[in-house]
Amino acid sequence: MRNTRRAPWVRPVAALTLTAVFFLPLYLVLANVFKRGEDITDSAVAPPWPPTLENISRVLDRPDRLFWNGLVNSVTITLLSIVLLTVFSAMLGHYLCRSRGRAARITLLVLLAGLMIPPQVILVPITDMLRLTGMMATLQGIVAFNVGYYVPFGVFVFSGFIRSVPLELEESAAIDGAGRWRVFWQVVFPLLRPATASVLIFLGVWIWNDFLNPLIILGPAGGTTVTVGVYRAIGEHQQDYGQLFALMFLAALPVLIFYIVLQKHFVKGLTGGAVKG
Repeated sequence: MRNTRRAPWVRPVAALTLTAVFFLPLYLVLANVFKRGEDITDSAVAPPWPPTLENISRVLDRPDRLFWNGLVNSVTITLLSIVLLTVFSAMLGHYLCRSRGRAARITLLVLLAGLMIPPQVILVPITDMLRLTGMMATLQGIVAFNVGYYVPFGVFVFSGFIRSVPLELEESAAIDGAGRWRVFWQVVFPLLRPATASVLIFLGVWIWNDFLNPLIILGPAGGTTVTVGVYRAIGEHQQDYGQLFALMFLAALPVLIFYIVLQKHFVKGLTGGAVKG
């Protein structure tokens, strides 16, 4: 504190330095998306002048439809995964929070321990299980993997918010004749909108940006995602940097729009969890 008071310029300089470090990769992508290939190789840092949409149009018009096929698969995988994860996590979190038995506490601890396991560690046994069930190289297999792996995170987020919901609301609804299913979906779940937005955004971004798991589980026969498409666009003997930057830009655009749409509820979810959790 004394050093910052004597040198008030330290914090602004540190903030600007960190901002520049994080902004530089974004600038490189945005600048090179709108430059011709020869201009990128000449100077990747130079601004795009004159700007051109040639790279984006070439990606969208590829004969192998690499981006469009990857986009359809990524949207399908992400939407199915986050919807199933939200439903299962909210229901399981509510059950574990309202149960007072020792088994519920042990289950919650086991789920939280699952957050510490990297997916790369369990990828080999997961692929073996998917082969046994006939789900390897299918969209159902990667969705099942996402649901099984990310449920602990969803339960962790929803549990903190469910504890802040007064139990008297559920008891009043039960006295009025509502069953447990109706109490949860009509009384409890509408109050969890900030937590739902947080889970949707976090898991949506993680699943959308996932590279290794779709690459291994889907394989060449199961299709591609937008992130795997960026990898497959890099040839062994030829690299089109213009298309590469355009693919990265188009791959990040949907998830950016998704975040902007849910930003209001996401901020409420973070602040609500910090105060009530």
